[in-house]
Amino acid sequence: MAESPATAGSFRHVGFFYRAAKEYATTVAAFLGDGVAAGEPTFVAVPEGRLSLIADALGADARRVEFADMTEMGRNPGRIIPRVQAFVDLHAGQHVRYVGEPIWASRSRAELREATRHEALVNLAFAGADAEILCPYDTTRLGQAVIAEAMQTHPLLLSGGGARTSAEYAGPFGLPSSCGAPLSARPDTAMIHTYRSDLSQVRALVLKSAREAGLPDERAGDLVLAVSEVAANTLRHTPSSGTLAIWHDPHEIVCEIRDDGVITDPLAGRRRPAPNALGGHGLWLVHQVCDLVELRSDNTGTTVRMHMAIRSPRPLS
Repeated sequence: MAESPATAGSFRHVGFFYRAAKEYATTVAAFLGDGVAAGEPTFVAVPEGRLSLIADALGADARRVEFADMTEMGRNPGRIIPRVQAFVDLHAGQHVRYVGEPIWASRSRAELREATRHEALVNLAFAGADAEILCPYDTTRLGQAVIAEAMQTHPLLLSGGGARTSAEYAGPFGLPSSCGAPLSARPDTAMIHTYRSDLSQVRALVLKSAREAGLPDERAGDLVLAVSEVAANTLRHTPSSGTLAIWHDPHEIVCEIRDDGVITDPLAGRRRPAPNALGGHGLWLVHQVCDLVELRSDNTGTTVRMHMAIRSPRPLS
C-alpha cells in the first residue's frame, strides 16, 4: 500500500477509492498485513461477500485479523463507532488498524445519508486515538455524489496507488450537506398521536402497529422499547408535548418522535455509556435495537426516526 500523507497526531482516516476486486483485495490486505507484521491489533468490517477476498489475499496472516460482516455490524451505521471504540479500548496503549466499509451500492438513500454521517463523525470520535482507519469506496458502483462526500469526510485519500491530503475535507466537526437535509416527508397515511404525560398509549400504539405490519414478537418488543425511550426523553427534558407518527410498507415499519428538545452532542447514542452513568442510555439502546436511526436536532426541536425491517434485511447485491 502506498504511504499515506501524515496527519497531526497518530490518528489517520483514509478514504480508499477502488475500481476492481484485485485492487481492493491487494490494497486492504497490504494495509492489514503491515499491521500484523508490526504486531498491531487489526480489525476489518466489510460486507460479507468481500471478507473472503481479503482473507485469501492475507493468507496465513488472516489468522491474526479480526473479521466482521458490516451488513450485520453496521446495518444501522450508528452502531459502528462504539464497536470500533471497543476494539480500540481493548488494545489501549497499542496502535490499531481498522478497515471499515459502511457504504455500498444497495444501501437505501436514508442508509447512505446515515453512513455518510458516520464517516464524518469518525473524525470527531477518534480524534487523538492511536488508530489508523481505511474506508474503501467502490467507484464503479457508487454515485459521484457519494464519492464527493467521501472526499469531505476523509482527511486523507488513496486511489490508483497514490495518496494525498483531501482539499475537500470538512474538518472534524464538518458534515456533508446531505446529512443535514430535512428528512423525507412522512406519508399522509401515517398514524399520529400526541402525548404529554402518559406513555402507556404510546407503547400500546407501537405494539399494535408493529403486529399489524407483521413484525415478529421479539422485534416488536424491541421497537416498543426504543420508541418508549425516546418518548420518555420528551417528558424528562421538555415542557411541552411530543408527537408520535407510525407508518409501514411491505419492507419496514417506521416510528417517529418529534418534540421541542434539543440534542447538542453529535455523538449522542454512539458512545457506550458507563454502567454508572446517569444518562445517555436511551439513545444508545435505540441504536442497538433499530435497523436505522435518523436524528435531526436544531433550535426548533428534535426528530428521531426509527426504522425496523419487517423481514431479514435484504442481502447485498
